[in-house]
Amino acid sequence: MATRKKGGLGKGIDALIAPSTKKEPVKEEKPVEKIVEKIVEKVVEKQVDSRLKIDEIEPNRLQPRKNFDEDALQELSESIKQFGLIQPIVVKKKDNYYEIVAGERRWRAARIAGLKEVPVVIKEYDDKESMEIAIVENLQREDLNPIEEAQAYRQLIEEFGLKQDEAAQKVSKSRTAVTNAMRLLKLDERVQQMVIDDMISGGHARALLAIEDKEEQYAMAITVFDNKMSVRETEKIVKSYLKKQDNKETAVAKTDYSQMETVYESLEERMKSIIGTKVAIRSRNYKKGKIEIEYYSNDELERIIDLIESIKQVG
Repeated sequence: MATRKKGGLGKGIDALIAPSTKKEPVKEEKPVEKIVEKIVEKVVEKQVDSRLKIDEIEPNRLQPRKNFDEDALQELSESIKQFGLIQPIVVKKKDNYYEIVAGERRWRAARIAGLKEVPVVIKEYDDKESMEIAIVENLQREDLNPIEEAQAYRQLIEEFGLKQDEAAQKVSKSRTAVTNAMRLLKLDERVQQMVIDDMISGGHARALLAIEDKEEQYAMAITVFDNKMSVRETEKIVKSYLKKQDNKETAVAKTDYSQMETVYESLEERMKSIIGTKVAIRSRNYKKGKIEIEYYSNDELERIIDLIESIKQVG
């Protein structure tokens, strides 16, 4: 079954915005051009730390993460009780409250820990920038569940008109990884919810994608969960299911072919009686084919053409 990453004080985009709060040496990485970095570069020198009452802060409705692991939040809240909230929450002013741009997980854990105030960095972002930062920050953290990750990619692509390879570059992923992640959104919604609820893993879900029938797909997902099947076992049972389906379709096709042969023979006789010569219907796939009309002299060919023209004129 799927496992969920846990623990720690978790650092995402906030580590870029408030580098002075980080004590450990930073591992040098190959620079990748991201929207987040472009935005942060403009404001990092004007950073102003402050403290706000926790009740003055509200989550971002565009936050791609919809599910928060309760055990992980509890673990983080215990860490906050002991060491405090090391990384500030990034917020922006919105009407009579402050909206979280990055750091909702820490905000939730701080509430559980009973904090009345939290350190914040107040920035002036428009809605588009806020949404982009929230999406990219969560994708870079790599702790979204597979469905949330796929939804975040889709949101990034649809909201900002990006191509898959462009979205992949912004979060330092390969285009293949983004494509494979988004394929999970083709699953039956009930199966997607099972992934969200950690009943089956992303690997199980990808194996189930081969089953096109939604009801069969969901039934198979329940079987996988009930029997605690591994991903490899799921792949085998799906392969077996598809093989049985192919056999059924082949048997039906043979039956249909036999029935259509009888129909074609009847049609050939009807056309023969009208045209006065041998007619053969050559079917390719029951929906298209060709009709062959035999003639044995030029005179007979002329007669057949005259007959067809007269039928056309009557029509």
